[in-house]
Amino acid sequence: MTALTLPIPVIETKRLILRAPRLDDLKPMAAFFETERSHMVGGPRDAAGSYTSLVSRLGHWVLNGYGLWHIDEKSPGSFVGWTGMIFAPGWDEPELGWSLLEGAEGKGYSFEAATAARSHAAQHRGMNGVISYIAHANNRSMALAERLGAKFEREGALHGKRCQVWRHPRLEVQA
Repeated sequence: MTALTLPIPVIETKRLILRAPRLDDLKPMAAFFETERSHMVGGPRDAAGSYTSLVSRLGHWVLNGYGLWHIDEKSPGSFVGWTGMIFAPGWDEPELGWSLLEGAEGKGYSFEAATAARSHAAQHRGMNGVISYIAHANNRSMALAERLGAKFEREGALHGKRCQVWRHPRLEVQA
């Protein structure tokens, strides 16, 4: 059996590599989604639910030509989270999302990765001035959105849960 290779671009930043999701990401994803920490991003869920999430991420790239990258630290090369663009049933428009695994927070990785993903989406996919859905209790994501230059736009809902909608600034893109 041969694995299918998808044309998911790799983005390198100073400290990170944004790359395609891989099967070996499943164990740390499942560990994250088994915790209460994951309730801000659709969890908790069991191992089967984590597998479905992993497969859905790859399918999103196939169907839309964009999606979530998984984030690796360049050194030591470990998987630390994900960021990228999401647009599925229930979303008003494409969203810039991010999430880090425990132990990766507080290092500026979300800012570095989300900045790269947002720039790529604006430059290569025409997605500029995108939104982020943020749970009311997710103060860390609100602080990151502000650091990224996003502003609270309105109250919203996603999959029946109330949330805030934050609007990112339009970026200058090269023609």
